[in-house]
Amino acid sequence: MQVIMSADIPRSWRPAAFPTDVAAVRRLEEWIPSETYNLNGMERDFRGADLSGGDFSNCWFTDAVLVDVRLVGASFYRADLRSADLTRADLTGADLVKANLDEAILRSAVLDGADMVGASLSDVDARGASFRGTRPIGAELLDTDMRGSDLSDAVVEENYFEIKVDDTTVLRGLRGTVFGPVTVVGDGSSREVGGAELEAWIRARGGQVQVIPPRRPAVGAP
Repeated sequence: MQVIMSADIPRSWRPAAFPTDVAAVRRLEEWIPSETYNLNGMERDFRGADLSGGDFSNCWFTDAVLVDVRLVGASFYRADLRSADLTRADLTGADLVKANLDEAILRSAVLDGADMVGASLSDVDARGASFRGTRPIGAELLDTDMRGSDLSDAVVEENYFEIKVDDTTVLRGLRGTVFGPVTVVGDGSSREVGGAELEAWIRARGGQVQVIPPRRPAVGAP
């Protein structure tokens, strides 16, 4: 039986709205009918676009400007979004499995219901973002600023969860297991909270999370 690769299937998808930037439009128009290469959107300005439902698996958006762009239900499986500016972008229901979002800006972005299994979000500015019902299972959140973010009903499992939070971070319904600690910011100071204290801190805000010890390397491992 012949296996048909996704790259062999012509794309019928078209953006609901193209970006205002001519260079970005040209890059999309060249890529959409192609069956041989992944989109290179590095450093392009996609403002004004509605790319909802697009399949951007394995594509490059490093340093791209995606401010206010609609990306509802889009797939960014294994995509490179390092240092991309996704301020106020709508990623509701997006596939971000194994996506690289290191150093990206997600301020006030909406990621409700997004699948973020195995994603990397190190040094991300996600202040005021909405992660309601997301699945960042196994994702790495290291030095991720989530002050004012909404993590209601999100599911975590063995996540590196070294995030920054404050009293405006919503944790109601957050459940699963994490490696701590988190940094709690407030009143002009900050402190690290981990272990049983972190469990109690999250529980007081309506979440139910177990803090587990960090993985230790196998005996004899370098």
